[in-house]
Amino acid sequence: MEDIEKILSFMVEVEKLKNVHRKTKPVGLDRFENSAEHSWHVCLSALMLKDQADEDIDILRVLKMLLIHDLGEIDAGDTIIYASETIELKNKEADGVKRILGFLPDHMQDQFMQLWFEFESGETADSRFAKAIDRIPPLFHNIHGDGHSWKAFNVSQEKVLSVNQRIELGSKKLWKVIKAKLSKAADDGLLK
Repeated sequence: MEDIEKILSFMVEVEKLKNVHRKTKPVGLDRFENSAEHSWHVCLSALMLKDQADEDIDILRVLKMLLIHDLGEIDAGDTIIYASETIELKNKEADGVKRILGFLPDHMQDQFMQLWFEFESGETADSRFAKAIDRIPPLFHNIHGDGHSWKAFNVSQEKVLSVNQRIELGSKKLWKVIKAKLSKAADDGLLK
């Protein structure tokens, strides 16, 4: 019973992710996406694109990583990736994830914290694919939304390409398609 109570408390706490607003607007909507929506979208995307991974992956592990990868934003907030992924921000996110996972029974905390660190390091096939998929929805929000956050934050084509090239580490085929879409976006004036 105690484990159930802890998990239920965790479920209430993670509701706060629905109030963390990101810097992009979902396709066709005039409001900013929240981080919980992003987590759902990347999970569904990973499931649909799993056969495009360059290496064998465990899709269940990938989905777990994607479901927890942004929990730290409850405490740290969302920062546009082009502003930089600083050590200070990553430490704040790690502290937030640790605090939130602290609601769970002990045997679950370590498992999910290890998955979060694995995602962040991007050194395994599962984490490389998860990190690749994580980058796609924000790109499509801009490609299909007149480059709204790229323009608002004055993001250059070079910056978009350099930050998102990590897609290639999870799927060369996927990066080839995305890179072509980014080139068209630049030609269409969505990127400077």
